[in-house]
Amino acid sequence: MMCPAVVRIFRPTQWLKSLILLFPSFLGGELLAPGMIGRGILPLVSFCLASSSTYILNDIIDRESDRNHPRKNKRPIPSGGVSIPIATIMGLFSLAGAVILAFGISTVFISILVAYVLVSVMYSIYLKNLPIVDLFCISAGFLFRLQAGGEAYNIEVSEWLFLSVFLLSIFLSTGKRLFEKKILGDAAGRHRKSLESYPPGFLDGIMYMTGGAVLVTYTLYVIEHHVLIYTVPLCCFGLLRYILRVKAGLGGDPTESLLKDGPLLVIGVLWAVMVGWGIYGTN
Repeated sequence: MMCPAVVRIFRPTQWLKSLILLFPSFLGGELLAPGMIGRGILPLVSFCLASSSTYILNDIIDRESDRNHPRKNKRPIPSGGVSIPIATIMGLFSLAGAVILAFGISTVFISILVAYVLVSVMYSIYLKNLPIVDLFCISAGFLFRLQAGGEAYNIEVSEWLFLSVFLLSIFLSTGKRLFEKKILGDAAGRHRKSLESYPPGFLDGIMYMTGGAVLVTYTLYVIEHHVLIYTVPLCCFGLLRYILRVKAGLGGDPTESLLKDGPLLVIGVLWAVMVGWGIYGTN
């Protein structure tokens, strides 16, 4: 039982978020160039390890409140599957591995990685208790990954892509908070202090506002590539499907929603195929 728990403590499913590092190269039409795929391995692994170290720290800090959560109480640390000393060692090794790999990329990449870790640590210790600030901290994690991908591939990140990722991350993190508030009810504030500071309807408003804004910025981003305009309906469907999941109480975690929700998974795969064909298949 110990081995599965040790694996789960790294939250490997959350490593999907690090695929954002590939966006600058993939969307820039350079991913299939000679040596480009291999060039992204070290940055991906580095950010995966760094994110795991921050997840472990967060789980150690939140272990008491997570024991009263209907889903998080099954995590390795709050459930007792992994002890605090072992979790601490695993977290430190993970962080050390991330930094060592980052040294093989560039000093700018190291700076971005360190900034990501610092924001994540401050979030786990205090910032997650501040309303709105907690949403921006989560969004920062996505943006750090995006900028790290641009640095790793030496590709400038488009302003429209930056805005799309920023607004999408706010949209997704708001949905996650809204779902937590929904399933925890009156106990939401005891689990996460920021949740009791959000008045009724506030998170709904943010989710709808940022969802609409994502659709606009993404459309403006792809409009330069005529064939990619046909992916906008997929984007719209994905946003609406996620809202439906959150409001119906089916789930709010973005990664879990993508992996466990059939329609979302299909739309995600179709989007990747259509964008890939539009960029690489027509050249």
